Amino acid sequence: MKGRNVISRPIVLRLLVPLGGLIAWQLLATAAADVYFPPPLQIAGAAGQLDGPRLLAHDILPSLMRVLSSWTLGAAVGAVAGVALGRCQAAADCFELALGFLRSVPPPLLVPVFMVACGLGTTMELTTIVFGAVWPMLINTMDGARCVEPMLADTARVFRISRWRWIAGVVLPAAGPKIFAGLRVSVSIALILMVIAELVGSTSGIGYQLSLAQGSSDLPTMWVWIVVIGLLGYLLNRALLVAEDRMLLWHRRSK
Repeated sequence: MKGRNVISRPIVLRLLVPLGGLIAWQLLATAAADVYFPPPLQIAGAAGQLDGPRLLAHDILPSLMRVLSSWTLGAAVGAVAGVALGRCQAAADCFELALGFLRSVPPPLLVPVFMVACGLGTTMELTTIVFGAVWPMLINTMDGARCVEPMLADTARVFRISRWRWIAGVVLPAAGPKIFAGLRVSVSIALILMVIAELVGSTSGIGYQLSLAQGSSDLPTMWVWIVVIGLLGYLLNRALLVAEDRMLLWHRRSK
């Protein structure tokens, strides 16, 4: 019985703040009667009137696939380039100015450029998301790849470990915490850019539905889609945290 209470206590504490926030939101929104900030019960009522299965198949799942595919591609490119630049100082020095400039350009500003170059549609959306998602991975992986302890490098040199075994067995595990930090930041950026790209260049997806609701002044439905975006971001972040806990168990135990 005592063990069961210990297990359930963190769940109760985690739900306490969200439930308190929803109750406060309901009371304040009802008292204010502001059309732009409907109470949660009104938003839930609007969600209940939507055609859930159709929206799931036609909008939510396509948006999720755009995020996951482009985020995976951006993360892979960022990880490979980050390891290469992190372990080769000469290459990092050569690309320093170019990378510093490109990662300083806000990706939403390039949406018109991608629209002209790729046209409206999936290609433009994926290009926008990949461009934004690649930088957190690249920078974090570079930083992690540079943090390999000199003793490990000397040991690998003594045992004549091949370059690929060195990268897979030493560099990537050492950079693992930084890589997962980059993954979590990049997936948030990918979700934001997905919505922006769909707002301007798509005929389906969460961003498109958000634009429709805003254009028709259907504010409760607009808030429904905002909540959907927030839930997707939370679930993706939680999935990465679970993967990090399992793959970097050694890192947590070494602290």
